[in-house]
Amino acid sequence: MKKRSAVKRSDLIVFGEFFSDMVFYNLPDRPRLGEEIKTDSFLIAPGGLATTAQAANRLGTSTAIITRVGADAASLPTWLEILRQGFDVSACETSDSLPTALTVCVAYNADRMMVTHEPIHHNLEALLEKPEVQRKLRSARHVHLACALRQPKKWLPLLMLLRSEGITVSADFGWNPDVPAEDMSSILRHLEFVFPNEHEARKLTGAKSAKRALEKLAEWVRVPVITLGDRGAMLLADGKLHTQPALAQTLVDATGAGDAFNGGFLHGFLKGWAWDDCLRAGNICGGMAVSAPGGSEGLPAQALFQRHLKAMQR
Repeated sequence: MKKRSAVKRSDLIVFGEFFSDMVFYNLPDRPRLGEEIKTDSFLIAPGGLATTAQAANRLGTSTAIITRVGADAASLPTWLEILRQGFDVSACETSDSLPTALTVCVAYNADRMMVTHEPIHHNLEALLEKPEVQRKLRSARHVHLACALRQPKKWLPLLMLLRSEGITVSADFGWNPDVPAEDMSSILRHLEFVFPNEHEARKLTGAKSAKRALEKLAEWVRVPVITLGDRGAMLLADGKLHTQPALAQTLVDATGAGDAFNGGFLHGFLKGWAWDDCLRAGNICGGMAVSAPGGSEGLPAQALFQRHLKAMQR
């Protein structure tokens, strides 16, 4: 009988959507329909869950990725970059019929617009039914979900299993206006953290302020976290509000800032840091991410991260 190989353990497993990001920036004017804008500033970079994984991995957290890519991934510089960085992708799935998801991002001043092609992600929940994926997820200390919530009920059995085994779970579901609040709340109750931005949090809860949205989320999630852009981030834990300012940086491109924040925050959490330091870690990674095009180009290495962290602790 063939012996099943042992599953390699990781502190953090990021499950979700991978994108090849094509980023245009330093535009001379705002793009308009029917017109052409030219720029010499262009970047192709890994996006989506890759940004969160890279942020945590650069800081020293052992990180694995579970996603679905197309057969074209073998020739894509974005996926080859993930492989070059040594991420564990053993539980990923390759589709023979669909291309890897692609996002075109156009950054102008402090704003951006994006167009995404992602049929490959429409039934991403099917990965959860694969035994090798379930074994991999159960080998983590923490699982982070970085994807849209299309079929909430398919997530519940796995979330309940992970919690029963002492594995903490967080999520950044992004913008999900079509998911009923009841379905969303049933998922949130199984999470340690959720990471909406202010707009997403207010839409989800119906609250008129970020603070009230945080209080409402705390009825569902143990520690809700809301990112506030250039105003930093906040969380509510055990009834206590924690806020930390953003890292002051020149904004080049906001693509992936939230994903970078998540990676920094989760690194701090897995290191056992205090909540304020977790927020600082997230703000450092998010702030550095916007200082360069794409979500991952500006992510700090450990030495630079530590310098920023010590400065923010003073």
